[in-house]
Amino acid sequence: MLRTTVALALAVLAIAALPACGSSAERATPEVKLPPKGADWDYQIGGAYEPPQGVEIVARDRADTPAPGVYNVCYVNAFQTQPGEKWPSRLLLHDTRGEVVEDPDWDGESVLDITTAAKREEAAERVGAWFEECADKGYDAVEPDNLDTFTRWPGLLTADQATAYVSLLSRRAHELGLAIAQKNTGPLAPRRARTGLDFAVVEECGRYDECEAFAKPYRDRVVVVEYEDKGMAKACDGFADRLSVVRRDVDVSTPDDDAYVRDVC
Repeated sequence: MLRTTVALALAVLAIAALPACGSSAERATPEVKLPPKGADWDYQIGGAYEPPQGVEIVARDRADTPAPGVYNVCYVNAFQTQPGEKWPSRLLLHDTRGEVVEDPDWDGESVLDITTAAKREEAAERVGAWFEECADKGYDAVEPDNLDTFTRWPGLLTADQATAYVSLLSRRAHELGLAIAQKNTGPLAPRRARTGLDFAVVEECGRYDECEAFAKPYRDRVVVVEYEDKGMAKACDGFADRLSVVRRDVDVSTPDDDAYVRDVC
């Protein structure tokens, strides 16, 4: 009887020592790599090309492949549709007249409806599939664009809804081993602990005097693109030794285009 009891106890201990199904080891989130601070960078979302010498960070559209040998950020339009994409009507924002809300600055882009938890979950699942494509291609991070939609349609969307939605996107990115950037939207930078975002991609913070609004919460892990001379000068004067700053033409064109512009501090 004693030998049986001892044997049973040893068997229980042996089973307990085995990794359990669904253990924390199995569910461990892949390590997320952050972009280097203050590194030379290039914004190539208008078309991929060989990075200029010295560039360490490149952002490209999710349809393109990453640049070899640098830190790659995958651009994803996460709060609006891309032209030609099919989204169910229930996930498109409608105005008070029942019309789908379209971005007047970009043809074919409708605003996503993130006003309820269920809609946010469904939209995040669809966008998360694009994050997975970015990860499979070898990108290091994602840049979900149009976080600021709530500031442009304040009667239809709120900051809290945007915060809740982008936090879902952050969780999905981290599950895939991707870092995730805050795109513009200074009012949400202080909410970093809630959003789960890792760094910032900011357009024209020099022009609008808001670089510090991102630099402080993200501890200078910020990449800046300016489109005008004055904004570039201000960003360089105040932040060249802290942030990554580049000037591009507004269409972020490729070097074979006459409109192409790229300058650094």
